[in-house]
Amino acid sequence: MKEIDKINKAYKYLSRIYAKPIDTILVLGSGLGALAGEVDDAIVVSCRDIPYIKTSTTPYHDGKLVLGTISGKSVAVMSGRVHLYEDITPNDVVRLIRVLSLMGAKRIVLTNSAGAINREYKVGDVVAIRDHVSLFVPSSLTGDIRREIGDKLNFVDMSEVYDSNYLGLLDKIAKEQNLDLKTGVYVQLSGAQYETPSEIRLLDKLGCDLVGMSTVIESIASRHLGLKIVAFSIITNMASGIEKVKLSHEEVKIVANKTGEKLKSIIKKFLEKID
Repeated sequence: MKEIDKINKAYKYLSRIYAKPIDTILVLGSGLGALAGEVDDAIVVSCRDIPYIKTSTTPYHDGKLVLGTISGKSVAVMSGRVHLYEDITPNDVVRLIRVLSLMGAKRIVLTNSAGAINREYKVGDVVAIRDHVSLFVPSSLTGDIRREIGDKLNFVDMSEVYDSNYLGLLDKIAKEQNLDLKTGVYVQLSGAQYETPSEIRLLDKLGCDLVGMSTVIESIASRHLGLKIVAFSIITNMASGIEKVKLSHEEVKIVANKTGEKLKSIIKKFLEKID
């Protein structure tokens, strides 16, 4: 079956459940699912029930889509995401974002838990992503889909993926809330293993501040769809080799839960202020 047909079938299913237009998509990373509980008038849909939508096998990713409102904005909250390392394709990863764009979404807020390459960061920091490196993962724009949905051109401009006006607004919000919001360059690797110290030294030389296993191919697909993009990382650990500690997903979850309230506050205020 063609990718566009899978998208359309999923769209027909969801549009019967939720007829209102979607304003904003929120994608919640590891340990950040609490924001889904902030949705007013929530309608919860299991991703297992949506045709052709994959469900995460990763711990602490709920595999639910929550539809409703936050801060007066109509939202679709992806509580948990799927990843390339779950033996799926880039199209599988971004298919639900494409479906929600057909439901009227104008912007997307991406979140993740990340390791810090930049030694000026510390565990518990929230970082707004200002750019990314996509060299180590496959594109989500291969095949016919780029001519069937979104920008119909063969090639998509990536000179400003993360909206500069939104970054300026986030800086103002952080100052109002007396929060130290940093910005940085994020790199996605495929996973599921964590990085080696040698890989981190290489990424450091490439100018990367943060490393994780998601977000970039979602940003590429969102850019192709014409969505305005803002993305956040919570620093859950220093990257491999920077400190003499072993990395674990359980520790990622613990730190993300502790820092999630800070990020939740920023996102709710962001949604309140945007047009």
